[in-house]
Amino acid sequence: MNVAPELEARRDPVESDKSAVSWSAIFAGAAASLALTFVLLALGTGLGFAVVSPWPNAGMSASTFSIAAGLFLIVVAMLASSIGGYVTGRLRTRWSGAPSDEVYFRDTAHGLLAWAVATVLGASALGGLAGHVATGASVAMVGGASALAGDTAAFERRLDQLLRADPATATRADARPATDANEVRGELGRLMASAFVRRDELSNPDRSYAAQIVAARTGMSVGDAERRVVEVVNEARSAADRARRSTRNLALWLTASMLVGAFAAGLAATEGGGLRDGTWRGLRRRPA
Repeated sequence: MNVAPELEARRDPVESDKSAVSWSAIFAGAAASLALTFVLLALGTGLGFAVVSPWPNAGMSASTFSIAAGLFLIVVAMLASSIGGYVTGRLRTRWSGAPSDEVYFRDTAHGLLAWAVATVLGASALGGLAGHVATGASVAMVGGASALAGDTAAFERRLDQLLRADPATATRADARPATDANEVRGELGRLMASAFVRRDELSNPDRSYAAQIVAARTGMSVGDAERRVVEVVNEARSAADRARRSTRNLALWLTASMLVGAFAAGLAATEGGGLRDGTWRGLRRRPA
């Protein structure tokens, strides 16, 4: 009896022409993950507005809110990716004849692909958030100049502080009328922006010149005006640094949430695939 051909056939099976990737199941899982993500983000937005307040000593502090928002992002990623991965595993086609280890790998890969598709589509839909993160990275590199340029209201407020007149001295004869306010504000703004881009203090000539302009506009002494210039510049730097740290924390929390989501999607897909094939019992697969 010649059993060599039969043994050879078992040892070297014929490769199937059918693709091992079930794209329909992957896109279905990604759609489920995206839909649940948007629902949870809407819920998180409502909860966020409920716990913050513009009034002093009311609502959650900024640091606590940042941590809570980061943890919420991780929970959202874990839940949405788990649902998407599970749906992908249950809907994929059955791989007849594939070893159990290969089936396990394919299920994990399908979960990761569903997570990747959902991440790419979600990033496209939430392009504003991605742009905010990219802007934050630019802020960190240029030392805050981009933050002030992007936040026009805050920048204008800094200039208002520079040009605010002292009521006690505003009636002095040497106080100039505000006929060239736009020109003066633009010049002071360029001086401050230039110092921020260089990540350096205002040079002595620039600081003295700015103090003279502020003194002429407000009627205060040159010494007081110079102190105001230094205080306002330092306050603007502090605001830019807070924006940098906030953006940094957001980027780190997003990274952590995406990593957790990838792991959850792969794990849930293996469970869904095992239930699809009837080879999953608790946390252990039965041999195929």
